[in-house]
Amino acid sequence: MSEGKKEGRFLELYRRMRLIRRLGEAVGSPAGQEAVPAGVCDALGADDRVAAGADGHRQALALGSDPQALLAELRGRATGVCGGRAGAEVIDLEHRLVGCFAGVGGSIAAATGTALALQRSGGIAVAFFGDAAVDHGYFHECLNLAKVRELPVIYVCESSHYGESGAFEQLTAGEMTARPQAFGIPTITIDANDVWTVRKTAVEAVERVRAGMGPHFIEALRAEPRDPLAVVRAGLAERYGTAAEAVGRVDAEVDEQIAAALAAADAAPFPDPGAPVPEFA
Repeated sequence: MSEGKKEGRFLELYRRMRLIRRLGEAVGSPAGQEAVPAGVCDALGADDRVAAGADGHRQALALGSDPQALLAELRGRATGVCGGRAGAEVIDLEHRLVGCFAGVGGSIAAATGTALALQRSGGIAVAFFGDAAVDHGYFHECLNLAKVRELPVIYVCESSHYGESGAFEQLTAGEMTARPQAFGIPTITIDANDVWTVRKTAVEAVERVRAGMGPHFIEALRAEPRDPLAVVRAGLAERYGTAAEAVGRVDAEVDEQIAAALAAADAAPFPDPGAPVPEFA
């Protein structure tokens, strides 16, 4: 890939991350978690599928979901991705998102089951989840099954070393990565704030899984309070000499897009209680 194409690719990644940030601000979601969904989802192909957690709008946007339809869904409006019936637990099969699961670690089971199907039809499943999920029984059951069957699945733990009730070390014995390693699953810990590293790691994991090497585990660790968007802006300038004006245009376009999407979502009607529930088969 030429340097010009690489610059364009990472400018597009920056656009997606900016979309995630601005939409997250609109719905009260924490900032600083943009690099992992953007970097991992950019490594996936048309036959791959994603299962996300409660803040799955991040993965949805990274996969290409329409921000207006996504905001309308989060506002409970009839023009939403799921007709206003799903709220935060969005399904967008058109954009390869099999679901967002508010239950801690629900994405792990969904992605493992999806991988069972994809093992026959082709493609890779990816699960996004947080630290607290590794203490649940189905984390171990799913990883065990995935390794026994050598399923095409990548488990991505977005780790801050804090769970639902406190610090990871206070609630969980041992190291995070020791758990998948006990099943013989290749494991790597990376900087969750650096989309350059996230994407490179994801591309390599996808290549190995496609080659039949079974499940992989990525711990994306938010160990330092760095802004992932600032990391991309600095990288674009250092690597490709991207002008601040070019990044500023992306910022302005995204801000305008989110403002229009918010206005359209707020103006949209609520679902008709008597209308049939949308099907997602």
